[in-house]
Amino acid sequence: MSRFLAKRISNYNDDRSLGSRFRAKRAGPLMELIESAHRAHDEVRILDIGGTERYWKIIPPDFLDRHHVQISIANRLDRELPESHDRFTFIRADGCNLQEFEDDAFHIAHSNSVIEHVGDWTQMKRLAAEIRRVGESHFVQTPNYWFPVEPHCMTPFFHWLPKPLRIRLTMRFALGHWKRAETVDQAMRFIEGSRLLNRKMFEHLFEGDEIITERVFLLPKSFIAVGRGRLAQAKTGNLPRAD
Repeated sequence: MSRFLAKRISNYNDDRSLGSRFRAKRAGPLMELIESAHRAHDEVRILDIGGTERYWKIIPPDFLDRHHVQISIANRLDRELPESHDRFTFIRADGCNLQEFEDDAFHIAHSNSVIEHVGDWTQMKRLAAEIRRVGESHFVQTPNYWFPVEPHCMTPFFHWLPKPLRIRLTMRFALGHWKRAETVDQAMRFIEGSRLLNRKMFEHLFEGDEIITERVFLLPKSFIAVGRGRLAQAKTGNLPRAD
């Protein structure tokens, strides 16, 4: 059943899947940030931390062209990177330590379903701080701990179960996007590789931001932090354009 749910709900290669429809809907606030950045700078530089090129299909290509959008996609040091092309540049970087970039190096810092994967609370705080530092504005999405279906293994109530039971289930079944764990070590890597946040935790990491709640059947499925920063001035015309 979890494999079926993963295919039907979070198959992002299928535009009809629930996950793809949610991504398309959440593009609205992101497109507003792009418009604000373009008004301020006549171009838009985006850093997508932990992202993929495929994700950006949520925004029409002609919209990205009109706003002169360039997207740098940063992923872990151990990942093989595609060749840079067109508007996309692929780089190796640690999202929790973006020391190679100056403050406000990008007009928008972006992260989609990444912060829950970087490790413990300390690492989450580091990622949040770096996102706010390197971007004039930012857009960050994460699943909600209190949504009843765990979004990675697509198993109802899984993330609320005691860890020993989660280990046992992970070693016995292939769950959602996870293959069946062959060892306890592999099971622990699956389980501890995803640490979901609730709203208060997310609000603390992105204090002062607008927090948007995405819902399924009225239940809060995930949260988006939209930080407009200096681009909020551009929306009202108070920020001068860059030369």
